[in-house]
Amino acid sequence: MSTHHAKAGEIVDLATWANDLPFEKSKAIVKSNGFELARLVIKAGEDMHKNGLCHVNGPTIFHCIEGEIDLQTSDTTVRLHAGQLAYLESQAKHAVTGIQDSVVLLTIVLT
Repeated sequence: MSTHHAKAGEIVDLATWANDLPFEKSKAIVKSNGFELARLVIKAGEDMHKNGLCHVNGPTIFHCIEGEIDLQTSDTTVRLHAGQLAYLESQAKHAVTGIQDSVVLLTIVLT
């Protein structure tokens, strides 16, 4: 079964995302020519980048919907709580670690 990606104009209900947190996995919501939008499920203690800092080709927004994460960059580490977001420039090296079981909305603007 292929992953459903939202189409332009389709409603995506963010309010229900955290309801299935213990059972759900990360998944892409939208993939288009200009951006990607994904829901990341990050468990407490999980290091999303076990091999060190990574980067993506485009500005990136991490929006913490549920829980708490640490977002590490080359310069600093910030803690994001539910309802907070952080923006990184294209190619910014980063890593994400779950402090609590978390749901994060990840937006990448493709350049």
